[in-house]
Amino acid sequence: MSLWHAAAAADLRDISVELIDDRYNLSSEVYFAATPENMYRVLSDYDLFVQFTSAFIETRNLPPDESGRPGFYTRMEGCVLMFCKSFERRGHLLLEQNREIVAIADPAISDFKYCRERWHLAREGDGTVLTYTFEMEPDFWVPPVIGPYLIKRTLREDGRDAIDRIEALAQGRKPKPVGTP
Repeated sequence: MSLWHAAAAADLRDISVELIDDRYNLSSEVYFAATPENMYRVLSDYDLFVQFTSAFIETRNLPPDESGRPGFYTRMEGCVLMFCKSFERRGHLLLEQNREIVAIADPAISDFKYCRERWHLAREGDGTVLTYTFEMEPDFWVPPVIGPYLIKRTLREDGRDAIDRIEALAQGRKPKPVGTP
């Protein structure tokens, strides 16, 4: 028997990625066979994010800022054709226990002019419906024409890959290693 459970009940109900002006907007709705409390525990802990997808190279919780808001850090890497880039986000979290997590990157110390993520958790039966929105405007050069297409494709594919791993963590199981189909 493998170290991780192969069957997961996560169900990607909807996903869209759009580029409007210079901002990328991803939205999705996913059902997870895990309680909102367990989903909140996983999604509010940036120390776990490297287990979601290979896009995250380094992630961690940071101490609260001067306003007492929990902090976060992520470093991601991506390539567009032969152009590879490492980019960082640092910011703070707005938390509503077991209902909502909002991550706002500080543009002064991030590689984004604007970056905001929101996870909204709603109980459905024995599980949770997660409504996720991610809006970002990079503060780095994106190759014209092919760049936006590849960023949109990467956001969509990485999101799909992360779902089963997030659910496994919320269920207290060991997720499949990142990079495993």
